[in-house]
Amino acid sequence: MSVNQIICNIVKNMKMNRTELLTYIGNLSQAGGCRHYNLTEGWSRGMRAADINTGGGLQYTVLPDRAMDISLASYKGINLVYLTSNGETNPAFFDPEGIAWLKTFAGGLLTTCGLTYLGSPCIDEGEQLGLHGRISTTPARQFADLSDWNENNYVYKLRGIVEEGSLFGKKMRMEREISSIQGQNIIRLTDTISNFGNKPSPYTILYHMNFGYPFLSEETELIIDPLETVPRDADAVPGINEFRSIIKPQPSYNEQVFFHTMKGNSKGETGLTIRNKKAGTAVSINFNINQLPYVSQWKMMGYGEYVLGIEPCNVRCKSRNVLREENALPVLQPGKSTTNTIEIIISDLP
Repeated sequence: MSVNQIICNIVKNMKMNRTELLTYIGNLSQAGGCRHYNLTEGWSRGMRAADINTGGGLQYTVLPDRAMDISLASYKGINLVYLTSNGETNPAFFDPEGIAWLKTFAGGLLTTCGLTYLGSPCIDEGEQLGLHGRISTTPARQFADLSDWNENNYVYKLRGIVEEGSLFGKKMRMEREISSIQGQNIIRLTDTISNFGNKPSPYTILYHMNFGYPFLSEETELIIDPLETVPRDADAVPGINEFRSIIKPQPSYNEQVFFHTMKGNSKGETGLTIRNKKAGTAVSINFNINQLPYVSQWKMMGYGEYVLGIEPCNVRCKSRNVLREENALPVLQPGKSTTNTIEIIISDLP
């Protein structure tokens, strides 16, 4: 058992308040912390990073220079995420043409797609659009660590502003806050997206969460209860009855993508869970269908490319011209804002 787990168990068992906890430690880093540094190697060179250790077993890395997306994540020393061969890649290498987005796609716990287009490359109203948008390769400004005590809870809190816009073009802003409470294994993500321009703008967003080995294995299952599930294309049709199950890595596998329309309670609250009974760990993702009514599921079971993508989104993951043709393209009016909230909860299975 690690020192962090021991500290967490002490806090839980003794129900310590702030004063009591501080009698046991000389520095808050004994019970968790947020460490800031710069990456220096290879494709990641020059990027800022912040590691949050909740003290309850959960550790994750926020990348301010990539829209405050989350790359690494582990629970009690066990990796949760899938990382591409690129790894954490400096956005200076971003190529927006076609599917070149993949060359700087790291995977990780969260890669944000949007804010004005996502899905496959296309031409929309004369504008050439690549894969999945530009927001994930945009650095945050006014990045701040606001971690502090809130009564008896110590809250790790990071905040920043990410903007994409151009002269004569669309102008969209995302104000992002990521927080966790010391001793708990929950990540709270709150995004407020605003149109700060003078023209209506398309607004599409997709939260690309990528789970990998050893959390993801043939012992893993997806617990989800959608209103409707449809395959994206012909490659996904054979897997429509097995989308909840995970198989061993295959030498030859065509990715399968499923579009889930979610159902919520009276408040619109919904969620899903990925669990691995053998590992004794579950990850639940909670959100609201009034903000994010869909989940795109990316199932890729290939050798070395073994990943389950869970992607809450405000539209089905289609190119902008198709969404426009289907009259399904959301538009945010000038001066208007919308807020998305997602909770990622990591827990032990009995």
